[in-house]
Amino acid sequence: MKKYICNVCGYIYDEAAGDADLGIAPGTKFEDLPDDFVCPVCGVGKDDFSAE
Repeated sequence: MKKYICNVCGYIYDEAAGDADLGIAPGTKFEDLPDDFVCPVCGVGKDDFSAE
């Protein structure tokens, strides 16, 4: 499992943990997130994330 960091604000999406606040189950891979997923902190799209 990987972690992905928002290049704009530094929010980290951890595949192993998911994001309970967003209803994303633990173990959800970044590529399996919906295409319209946005950073919950600053609102940028998936294209603005990088693998850590």
